[in-house]
Amino acid sequence: MTGASRDSLTASLEAVGPVLDEGGVALARELFGALDVVDEHGALRRALTDPAWTTDRRHGLVDSLFGARVTPGALQVLKDLAGRRWSAERDLGDALETVAAHAAAAEAGRGGHAGLAALSGELLAFNRTVEDSHEVQRALTDQHAPVEARAALARRLLGESASPAGQLLVERAVAAPRGVKPAAAVRQAADVVAERQRQWIAEVTVARPLGAEQQERLALGLRRAFDRDLVMDVTVDPHVVGGIRVQVGDDVVDGSMASRLNDLQRRMAG
Repeated sequence: MTGASRDSLTASLEAVGPVLDEGGVALARELFGALDVVDEHGALRRALTDPAWTTDRRHGLVDSLFGARVTPGALQVLKDLAGRRWSAERDLGDALETVAAHAAAAEAGRGGHAGLAALSGELLAFNRTVEDSHEVQRALTDQHAPVEARAALARRLLGESASPAGQLLVERAVAAPRGVKPAAAVRQAADVVAERQRQWIAEVTVARPLGAEQQERLALGLRRAFDRDLVMDVTVDPHVVGGIRVQVGDDVVDGSMASRLNDLQRRMAG
């Protein structure tokens, strides 16, 4: 996905982020179900990605198809995606798949960085199991086997203690991999989880090593600044601007943002 489609996906994730966080796995299931409809009907994809169609017309189509079948949250997500610009028909489906994975990961994210790390571990462990056995790979991709049989095998490989998000993402990768191998689909889901994990990691660069008390004060300052507990990854670079640089996801605090930087430095100094 490139160009306009990539920009549309980024904008949509930002716009419907609160809906995804609230909906979690239940919302993800609805969105995956809608994706099946979009993938099955070429005329629908063409209509929803046709720049000649107005946003209102595309929204009306989404309402007519899904309005009585999904929750208001799912409908909001579908209409947001339908109202954006896509470079290719498939990009809409790819974006919907990614947004659904974000909704599933959001449920794991309620447990903070640890919850996301656990989900990531489940997905990567599943892939290691699959990659270690050609027999398992054949079983998961056998188109002559019923979808439910392949999904049941995936659940057994994942383990009974797997999270609802892990179960959904793995089952989806096996039942509807959308032209890629199941392991590749699981890897894509793991990439979504990793993207959300970065929102819980503070990449801290300092000019001089920090003592234990300074690290504690910095952690407290970051918790207050970003309104959540963060895992700190601290590196030392004598040339860092202003003596400290902090990045949490796309949010950067450095010497060019003096007020926030000074506040952090004051907290470190006590």
